[in-house]
Amino acid sequence: MHIEAEAIVCAVRAHGEHGAIVRALTPEDGLIAGYVRGGRSRRLRPVLIPGNRIRGDWRARSEDQLPALVAELVESRAGLLGEPLAAMAIDWVTALTTATLPEGQPYPRLYSALEAVLAAVAAAPSARGWTSALARYELLLLAELGFGLDLTECVATGAHADLAYVSPKSGGAVSRAAGEPYRERLLPLPEFLIAGGAGEWPDLMAGLALTGHFLARDLLHGKAADTLAARERLVTSLRRISG
Repeated sequence: MHIEAEAIVCAVRAHGEHGAIVRALTPEDGLIAGYVRGGRSRRLRPVLIPGNRIRGDWRARSEDQLPALVAELVESRAGLLGEPLAAMAIDWVTALTTATLPEGQPYPRLYSALEAVLAAVAAAPSARGWTSALARYELLLLAELGFGLDLTECVATGAHADLAYVSPKSGGAVSRAAGEPYRERLLPLPEFLIAGGAGEWPDLMAGLALTGHFLARDLLHGKAADTLAARERLVTSLRRISG
């Protein structure tokens, strides 16, 4: 096995006295684990930070062996770790990626979307500028793993216009007219998840509530559910500034 690719560092775990096991998402080979010799050294610690983009060289004698990884920094997001909201967003989105994606399966759309979220966190002057990208990443991840929501037509009437709700059971959109009598049982569907754009704070929080419901129900079970604590910290902090 030999893979050379740019990748986004998603998780780092100490291994032995000086080494580290790194999981990174690549465009064409998906999530790959690798052992970095000296990964806990002063030289490599700033490179192996979740959210950083690296150039990785993975080598193993067989497909069953944990590859050795040599990593070179391409783009650092370490400076964002001093900003609490940005740090929480990076912590959550990389933890989610690690917890849900099977290793060695290509997800090029998720790679591009993850890079877009991280770039938005780095560039936006406030959290409002990247929260929509985060919600759309969660929505795409659900779809890529087989749990996509149908937001194209009303599950009750087949209508394509004025979609305002989502059924928490089926994941299908519901029009305003059909859903109004049952609105207390439905999840609000914010416009930005259909039409794009940044969205206002109430819509952004509704978007995160929507994706959070299906992430918890369909993907984050067992040990993976532990990552929801990172999401709750982030959503709680966003709720404070949005209110």
